Amino acid sequence: MPSKFFPSPTDATPDGLVTVGGSLSPDRLLDAYRHGIFPWPVYEKDMMLWWSPDPRAILPLDGFYISKRLRRTLRSDKFHVTCDQAFDEVIASCATGPGREGGTWLTGEMVAAYIRLHDLGHAHSIEVWHDEQLAGGTYGIAIGGAFAAESMFYRVRDASKVALAHLVTHLNERGFQLLDVQQWTPHTSRLGVIEIPRAKYLDHLATAVDLPVTFGNKANGK
Repeated sequence: MPSKFFPSPTDATPDGLVTVGGSLSPDRLLDAYRHGIFPWPVYEKDMMLWWSPDPRAILPLDGFYISKRLRRTLRSDKFHVTCDQAFDEVIASCATGPGREGGTWLTGEMVAAYIRLHDLGHAHSIEVWHDEQLAGGTYGIAIGGAFAAESMFYRVRDASKVALAHLVTHLNERGFQLLDVQQWTPHTSRLGVIEIPRAKYLDHLATAVDLPVTFGNKANGK
């Protein structure tokens, strides 16, 4: 079904720009993610841009790479992992805190919009705790069996990787089929992230968003 708000991603510019401007209302954001589009602002011009790059980066849910050190960390009692217990703090840390992975692209308007999506049950966070302090985490948007991971951060070494490992485990257990990470980087490639053509991504997305699965209320973890 075509988007109610956006042009087709196949009409995007060569660098993936779909359109410029518009609100960050829940309906508009969910419609964007359902059709493979995400917001990314341009600070210099105070403009909200909407993107659908080609190729698209995903983390295959059977392809997450766990190093020996990370495996030892996951088996230890160093961290405690929760879900949806501190969404506001996680997204604030992704926007401004040390160890953020994804830059400073989150504006105040975007933070408020994603908190609204969390309140409505569409956005979720994984929190990693160390000595009862938030040590790292990640958050994203769930629609059907598709999860769009937006950003992650760490304050203690490996905490963001622990968050991602628990996210992947949880998505697999809940029956998700697609973990979108939007853009490939050398760092994410070491975790198993790959690029696929946008057309293939959109086909996967169309199937995933219609799956009768939900993220649930709690991620498995220590």
